[in-house]
Amino acid sequence: MTKTDLPLRMTRSLSPPEPSRPSPLVLRPRGTGPRAVVLLPLLLALAACSSVPLPPWPSPTGTVTAPPRVVVAPAPAPIPGVVVQPVPDRPAMGPSPASAAPYSAAVAARFPVPSVIYNTPGLQEGRGSFTSNAEIQTWLRELSTVASRSPGLKAAVLPIGQSQRGETLEALVLTRAAGTDAAAIAASARPTVLLIGQQHGDEPAGTEALLVVARELTQGLLRPVLDRVNVIIVPRANPDGSMDNKRVTTGGLDMNRDHLLLNTPEAQALARLARDYHPTVVVDAHEYTVVGRFLQKFGTVQKYDALLQYATTANIPEFLTKASEEWYRRPLVAALKRQGLSTEWYYTTSTDLADKTISMGGTQPDTGRNVSGLKNAVSLLIETRGVGIGRLHIQRRVHTHVTAISSVLTSTAQRASELGQLQPYVEKEMSALACKEEAVVEAGPTLTQQELVMLDPVTGADKALKVQWNSALTLRKIKTRVRPCGYWLSAGSRTAVERLRLHGVQVLRVAEPASMLGDLYRETASSAGVRQDVRGSIADAAQIVKVDVALVRGVIDAPSGSYYVPMNQPLANLVIAALEPDTQSSFFANRLLDSLSSTARVMSEPTLRTEELP
Repeated sequence: MTKTDLPLRMTRSLSPPEPSRPSPLVLRPRGTGPRAVVLLPLLLALAACSSVPLPPWPSPTGTVTAPPRVVVAPAPAPIPGVVVQPVPDRPAMGPSPASAAPYSAAVAARFPVPSVIYNTPGLQEGRGSFTSNAEIQTWLRELSTVASRSPGLKAAVLPIGQSQRGETLEALVLTRAAGTDAAAIAASARPTVLLIGQQHGDEPAGTEALLVVARELTQGLLRPVLDRVNVIIVPRANPDGSMDNKRVTTGGLDMNRDHLLLNTPEAQALARLARDYHPTVVVDAHEYTVVGRFLQKFGTVQKYDALLQYATTANIPEFLTKASEEWYRRPLVAALKRQGLSTEWYYTTSTDLADKTISMGGTQPDTGRNVSGLKNAVSLLIETRGVGIGRLHIQRRVHTHVTAISSVLTSTAQRASELGQLQPYVEKEMSALACKEEAVVEAGPTLTQQELVMLDPVTGADKALKVQWNSALTLRKIKTRVRPCGYWLSAGSRTAVERLRLHGVQVLRVAEPASMLGDLYRETASSAGVRQDVRGSIADAAQIVKVDVALVRGVIDAPSGSYYVPMNQPLANLVIAALEPDTQSSFFANRLLDSLSSTARVMSEPTLRTEELP
């Protein structure tokens, strides 16, 4: 499909229009407990169009079809809940009682306990620690057993890898497909939602919320979602960090900055899972710093229950950005508002106390949010206010995540038909761009000004600040190049090849010597440095090679055993992020490729005899 075949004229700006404020929906169901009060409105939303629709997607025949109206059967009666077995407490994690709060009682009063009280192992009254890794495993297995008793419902607990200390990483798969394996999920023709919690070990609310969501999907009010959606849940992606109450993995690396390079076994496990199950929607559940440098820099405390952002890196397809905004973020904001929960775009600030700039989530292609977008999935970041306050407001934080994730699930069920067209359409469009058009090699945020509301740490009153704001919604192009037809990699580039294939990128081995027209990279300047994000230096990032290059047109001699990465494939934009050498996230900068001569841009369709890798 060519650009002129698109159903509407697209603009190049990634800045979506701000939605009008939706009218609050007040539901007062009779005869329901507090858990039903929060989840029932989300289920009822399945049968209504509550978001601003995108234009209809082209059908395979080229005709335009109207979005179908989704009708969902009422929820079945809940099955008795999973039995929670108390375990001895680990040491308390940070301040627990209100008296230990890092701000006044007036601030704490701004965040009352929600009407619904959640029960997981880590949320039991009097508990000093959050749910342990062993308890998560027990929880998932019991839910899988319960789910398997329901006619037509399939469930399985998948081992997806191991942490650096040897802790098993597991995912719960829930589906009405013929089986829980990747082939059966793909054959179901239903969108798959991947839910990931606690990539950062000191951000526990996402894990506790995902345990609640798993229970509601298997035996509660969210179970009708599975009539239209497959769900995969990874409650805790960084078990070692959780045990230590630290942001980073055992090796000291921030795994949420490792989703392109895949240096950690934890990030590799998530990449394999995404490669095999090909999720349509990915949700990354985090928590953000409440006091810390915000109090030091601005004399304020963070206000919002949830900070939200979708993929904002170079080369994200525009239809994917529109779907993320119109089908997901807007209904999500409305769902949180109905529960009395406040929201804002995700933002943070650097660790440099002299730097008063506020930045949205980064534009580098290294976080889970951005890499999932480069894999053509709707990718959503949900952050609750939790880092640095221990168990304070934990029920409200979990309630925020449960409400937000339930909204994502119901939006996916509501849009199942359109999503079934969106991803193949985007993948076809990306594949068709090989050898032509311009690609952004490097992009950055746009500096603007914004009024941001925080809280006075003593009075608890709103405190409006005019701040310098790095917006990730409108990307500033720093470096662009014509898309190549493919990339050639030397026979010695085995590590880079392995990482690309772990992402799901097609890599072919050259079977007979050949010559290709291409652009070689010539170094014009080089220095050492470290990777940076909007907070500052990335945790335990090794030194990188910062290089400037010029492109030199020439003939590439491709011997047998070298590799060819075609660009007429769905993950072409991820390939650009990995193989263009002069960015901080690239494989060359991070020494997964040992020299500039290890790769070249192939600029015309080559005549090659190649073979698939085993």
